[in-house]
Amino acid sequence: MNIEYIFYFLSALTIICATMVVVSKHPIRSVLFLVATFFCISAHYILLNAQFLALVNIVVYAGAIMVLFLFVIMFLNLNDQMEHNKSPMFWLAAIVSAGSIFLMVVSAIGTTQLSIPEGNTENYTLGLVENIGMKLYTDYLFPMEICSVLFLVAMIGAVLLSRKENKMISNSQIF
Repeated sequence: MNIEYIFYFLSALTIICATMVVVSKHPIRSVLFLVATFFCISAHYILLNAQFLALVNIVVYAGAIMVLFLFVIMFLNLNDQMEHNKSPMFWLAAIVSAGSIFLMVVSAIGTTQLSIPEGNTENYTLGLVENIGMKLYTDYLFPMEICSVLFLVAMIGAVLLSRKENKMISNSQIF
């Protein structure tokens, strides 16, 4: 199967999912469509041979941030409080905003020139996780170790702060 067909299929699926994020009236469905959009974008990264970016996109955006969005939506209980503003000024602002964005996209497409890169395009190992890891742990070993120590100190501090608050609550309950 030709890779162009896979690219066009993924692009269409990404556009459909992104449109459903905006069109969906139910906030939880909107978040789930956004997760699907992130997975489609990660598939594009894999097609570009950037596996590290694909994994980071899935773990950080589709995993952590979307779970946070979902918790906030469930915590706020937006389903009961959703009011749809259907005033003429709302629709006028929406049409003006959409038209402005459409004109910017058309302008960007009109001024962009696509060119084939010169040189060695056969380097398929550029975005592999193994090569990025080797670069990080050879040339940038000291900054990586400093970051790991900072993360360890932050985790220990968060655990100690949460334990201290729990002790204070339990002591106040005793008296």
